Amino acid sequence: MLLLASAGCEKPNTYVPPPAPKVIVSQPVEGPVTPYLEFTGNTQAIKTVELRARVEGYLEKILFREGEIVKEGQLLFLIQRNTYEAKLKEAKAQVLADKARLMHAETEFARFSGLLKQNAAAQTDVDKWHYERDSAQAAVMASEANVDLAQLNLSYTEVRAPFNGRAGRRLEDPGNLVGAGEKTVLAEINQIDPIYAYFTISEQDLLRVRGRRQNEAANPRTPDVPIFLGLANEDGYPHQGKLDFAGIRLDPTTGTLLLRAVFPNPDYAILPGLFARLKAPVDAAQSALLIPVEAISYDQIGPYVLVVNDKNLVERRTITTGPPSGRMMSVSDGLKNSDWIVTDGLLRAIPGKEVAPVRQPLPAAAASDTGEPAGAPAR
Repeated sequence: MLLLASAGCEKPNTYVPPPAPKVIVSQPVEGPVTPYLEFTGNTQAIKTVELRARVEGYLEKILFREGEIVKEGQLLFLIQRNTYEAKLKEAKAQVLADKARLMHAETEFARFSGLLKQNAAAQTDVDKWHYERDSAQAAVMASEANVDLAQLNLSYTEVRAPFNGRAGRRLEDPGNLVGAGEKTVLAEINQIDPIYAYFTISEQDLLRVRGRRQNEAANPRTPDVPIFLGLANEDGYPHQGKLDFAGIRLDPTTGTLLLRAVFPNPDYAILPGLFARLKAPVDAAQSALLIPVEAISYDQIGPYVLVVNDKNLVERRTITTGPPSGRMMSVSDGLKNSDWIVTDGLLRAIPGKEVAPVRQPLPAAAASDTGEPAGAPAR
C-alpha cells in the first residue's frame, strides 16, 4: 500500500518539442550588375613560323637552347659558309673584269668616233665599239646583280629569329646536310606575347548583341569590346584583353560566328592550344537585387531559395536568376528586397517548419560588381 501511494504521487511523462533550429537570414541587397556572355575557346600563337634552310650546306652550329625565349634577330642556326663566301668573291671579281671591259670599250668607241669625223675610220668600226660598250655595260649590271645574290645566299647561312618568341625543339642536328632539294625545316618559333584566343558566338546571342550595339554594328572597324579570360586551373577571369577580329559570315552547319580576342602575355604563362573560358559584357551595368550564391539551390523545376516569413515559417521560393556579380547572383524575379532568405543553415530549414532566424545584413563588399562571375552562367 505504501508503494502504491508513493507511485501515485509522481507526475506522468509529457513530450516537450525540441527548440526551433537556428538559421542565418539576410535580405537581398541592391548593387550594379553587368550582363555578360560566356564562351569557351582555345588559345593560339599570334605568329607561327617554320625556320627553314634556304641554301644548301652542312649545318654547323645550333646557337640557342630549345624551348627558350629568343629575341628578334638572334642567331639560331649557322650553315656552312665557306662555299658562299667563295662565290661572293668570285662574283666581285667578275664585276671588276666587266668594268675593265667597259672602260676599254668606252675608250675605243670615243677614239673611233673622233677618227670618223676626220674621215680616218670606217663607220663599221664605230658601230662595233658602240656594241662592245653597250654589251660591257650590260655585263657590269649582271655581275653586280650576281654579287647581290651571292651576298643574299651568304646571309641565308645565318638563320635568325624573325621576332621575339619561344623557339621549339631543333629538327636537325649539326653535321646534317640541309637545304638539298627542298627547304629543310630546322625549328618552329611562336610569338605568344600577345596571344590570341579564338571562340564562337551563337546566332541568337549575336543578334541580341547587335541589337544593343546598332551604332557599332555599322562601324567598319572592330569595336573595342573588353574580353576576360580564365584558364582551366584559374578562378574567375584574371586576364583582360579586347576583341580583335570577327568573322564575316556565320558557319551554316553550326550557326556560329568566329571571334578572336587578343591578350597581353608578358610572362608567357598562356601557351597556345590551351582551353580557355571567356566572357564579354553585352550592356552597361544595371542595378539589381543580389543574393549570395550559397543561398541558391537547384532542383528539377529550377533555382529556388528558402524564405522565412513573418511567422518564422520556411517557404520555398522559385526565382529567376540573372547575371552574376562577384560572389553574388542577381535575381530578376521571385524576390523582393524585404524578404528574409536563409543564407546559412539550409539543411536545418525545412519548408513548412518553424525556425529561429538570426538576422544578419549582407556585407556591402559582397555586393560589389567585381566582374568575376560565380555559380550559374549569365543568360
